[in-house]
Amino acid sequence: MSIRTNILLRVYLAFGLILLFAAAVVFQLCRVQFVQGKKWQAMSNVKSTRYKNIEAARGNIFSVDGSLLATSVPEYELRMDMLSPGIESDKVFNLKIDSLAMKLSGFFGDKSAREYSRILRDARKDSSRYQLVRRKVTYRELKEIRKFPIFNLGKYKGGLIIVQQNKRIRPFRFLAARTIGYKNENVKNGVGLEGAYANYINGESGKRLERRMAGGVWMPVNDENEIAPKDGADIISTIDVNMQDLAQSALEKQLIKSKADHGAVIVMEVATGEIRAVANFSKVAEGEYKEQFNYAIAGNQDPGSTFKLASYMALLEDKLVDTNTMIGTGYYQIPGKLITDSHPKIEVVTVKKAFEESSNAAIAKLINTHYGNDQSKFTDHLYAWHLNEKMRLQIPGEAQPVVKNPKNRSWNKNMTLPQMAYGYEMQLTPLKMLSFYNAVANNGKYIAPIFVREIRRLGNPIEQFRARVINDKICSDETLSKIKSMLEGVVTEGSGKQIVYNPQYKIAGKTGTAQVADGNRGYKVKSQYQASFVGYFPADKPKYSMIVVINDPKGAYYGALVSGPVFREIADRIYAGDMEVNQTPAHLIGNTTLPKFKQGNIKALKKVYNKLGIKPLYASATLNGVDTSSGIAFEDNKYKTGTVPNVTGMGLSDALYALGNAGYKVAVRGSGSVSTQSVTGGSVIPKGSKITIELQ
Repeated sequence: MSIRTNILLRVYLAFGLILLFAAAVVFQLCRVQFVQGKKWQAMSNVKSTRYKNIEAARGNIFSVDGSLLATSVPEYELRMDMLSPGIESDKVFNLKIDSLAMKLSGFFGDKSAREYSRILRDARKDSSRYQLVRRKVTYRELKEIRKFPIFNLGKYKGGLIIVQQNKRIRPFRFLAARTIGYKNENVKNGVGLEGAYANYINGESGKRLERRMAGGVWMPVNDENEIAPKDGADIISTIDVNMQDLAQSALEKQLIKSKADHGAVIVMEVATGEIRAVANFSKVAEGEYKEQFNYAIAGNQDPGSTFKLASYMALLEDKLVDTNTMIGTGYYQIPGKLITDSHPKIEVVTVKKAFEESSNAAIAKLINTHYGNDQSKFTDHLYAWHLNEKMRLQIPGEAQPVVKNPKNRSWNKNMTLPQMAYGYEMQLTPLKMLSFYNAVANNGKYIAPIFVREIRRLGNPIEQFRARVINDKICSDETLSKIKSMLEGVVTEGSGKQIVYNPQYKIAGKTGTAQVADGNRGYKVKSQYQASFVGYFPADKPKYSMIVVINDPKGAYYGALVSGPVFREIADRIYAGDMEVNQTPAHLIGNTTLPKFKQGNIKALKKVYNKLGIKPLYASATLNGVDTSSGIAFEDNKYKTGTVPNVTGMGLSDALYALGNAGYKVAVRGSGSVSTQSVTGGSVIPKGSKITIELQ
């Protein structure tokens, strides 16, 4: 083979190898592009873009009268794209940036105009696309900021990037704080209604596409969310704002006066079991109390003399005594203990009188005498009344009741039964005790208390709640009648007469004073007492039941002296303000002008006018009133059914009432009365649509 031929072969071979390599490269490129393209694209996207969950606006919590107890309001984080189209030119940027800096400085007052200018200019040099301007900006502030230089160039040209967040607020601040509760990462199941109904309130999160910027900062790709969040449902609680305020005010005042450790008040509607108020206060400093623990549902302690209701009910139901049966008071000796009355006086009185005067010796002797040979017969009554069981409340935290029986290892056959008779050797919460008294007021029907009446989405009910019946009839009508008479006698003749009695209406109830055990050290190390009063009113037609418990008061510690005044103050003010139970006619002197009112719930308005003796001229679905010689003529509001109501000028409660009844979802911004609404009154939009109202 010639040298030339050899060279040509080598050239061809090299060319072939080059072609082969090129083919391999092309093949690999095609494989990466078409076969593995999705894989590498996905990896690239993961590194440079992401979907971030956008928290939904949590649902509102309302009181039973429509007042807003908890809501989510928008709060904004402001950032700036320093290379946005409106300021691409250095000339435009330099011309307006100092004006923007002056506006920001004057508006927020946290930095000088020079500092703001330096920060923004440095961000410009760094080509920042996501420069932080301000955190925690309100909606009202945002409206003004949009008018600032550069930012007023428009949605995209001005470079203003708005990141919305939701902030949970309570308009009434500390009112019913533990009942409303909260939900955060540190508490697994949350607290109160916020925790118990989180699945409804939370809503469904949305998603927003974000792109990684220099420095690891993530910036939204679009101003709008890719998947919009779904707002949470609203909770209609049973709490009454006015009663809650009364309960907290009266309790706090007495705690300060008594220098007590803690206390609780619960107000319950008899027939429905709806809780109207729950107040819990703990001492945090001298003369200062805050809600830190829900004693009402979790504060398990010996109930003391308020438990005597159950003891006498058992005796009467088994026909072992009658109200006129005679019994000795003062002292009663059992093996290892002398049971003594609070004010020992040796005398023989009727069973009714012994109850009214709250004699420990009398009830201990009665229970021990009649059930001593068959002790389980007494505890069987307590178990039949389900006093040993939880009430399965709608909010978390209910304590497990502790009610002994002779099978328990801690049962002492000589001491346990007589001490249980007057409320020791057991653990019951204030709400558990109140519910039992409420059963008496409710003609024997024992129901579990409820805190939530309804759940609504877009103004429409999706779930409603009624009290669960624990026991249809806790005792016979005969026993019930005698028990009611004894409870009324406590206030008219017995231990509650000096403090609780009111000649204007009847109150039935029972005082309670219990020595509280000091942890594992027992009762004798340090004398601590729990003072309580529990009952219902008006006694002849019960509508409300209530319990007041005050722990470790200094000085006076008897239930009548410490808890009685709180019960009386709250009951008096509730009675005075409830037109259904208070039938005392109102007398108006010199009323020459029509009482002022804002637009809103006309049914409630007419009810008030009727009670005041101001008669309506005619009835119509109206919201404006004019006084005439014949009465008040109500004028129709000028909007049709099926259209958006005009709520401008209304207070928040009335605006929510009007828009909610019309079937619209309401978002609230600001406080005061309604200044603007996002959809003009009279407009026709689908029910369930969201309407934003601004208050000033």
